[in-house]
Amino acid sequence: MSRPIQELFDLAGHVAVVTGGGRGIGEGIARGFFQAGAAVVLAARRTHEIEAVAKSIRASGGRAVAVTTDVTRDAELEALAKAAIKAFGKITIWVNNAGGSPMRMPLKDLPREEWDRTIALNLTSIYTGCITAARHMETGSIINITSGAGTGPVPGSAHYGAAKAGTNSLTWTLAAEFAPKIRVNAVAPGAIPTEVMLKAIGKTERQLDEVLAEWKIPLGRLGKPEDIAAACVYLASDAASWVSGEIIRVGGGARPR
Repeated sequence: MSRPIQELFDLAGHVAVVTGGGRGIGEGIARGFFQAGAAVVLAARRTHEIEAVAKSIRASGGRAVAVTTDVTRDAELEALAKAAIKAFGKITIWVNNAGGSPMRMPLKDLPREEWDRTIALNLTSIYTGCITAARHMETGSIINITSGAGTGPVPGSAHYGAAKAGTNSLTWTLAAEFAPKIRVNAVAPGAIPTEVMLKAIGKTERQLDEVLAEWKIPLGRLGKPEDIAAACVYLASDAASWVSGEIIRVGGGARPR
């Protein structure tokens, strides 16, 4: 007998790890999981930010802990997984959200250290996050936050695009390797005016109208963290129990850039 549709989206009993969970898209994803019923483990380097989000979730009746984590360090990702299990007994959802690159310039001018830093943060840490999650997860869902920059040319962001193209490839391959117990998918956000995005494109919050005009978004507005959260709740839930190896674009209808 089919389950009611609202039950399929219910995350009660789930435990979600969200990297980069102290602000922006990561915070939005964490709050979305809490609202859907999951316990949340927030990870980031900025301890005060993740502790503030965890405190807010607990004050609203949810379960949340903060674990200071540098996702470019394998040992810290392993410690994050163990902390999640110690706090809530298991891991069923893992979101590799931490990433970004504030630097845009032609690849021939890009400092080598920025290439290395971008690959470490936006690709290698996702590889390690996926492997770590799978090692500690019996069944569940891994969600990688990718970008339209990984699916076509984006002059000025070749380093970031290369990392996200690698993320897409990891998503497809690990979905096959981790099946049938663990599903692996990705979400590609469009124009969401986070701190990192605005710095990369050289805009401020006072110039959001300019960003909207430049991106030519058919749905007529910039994105919000909760737009990405909704997609992640879907992918983490039983509503997506037959969905794996997919990349969902959430960008208001605008072309990737």
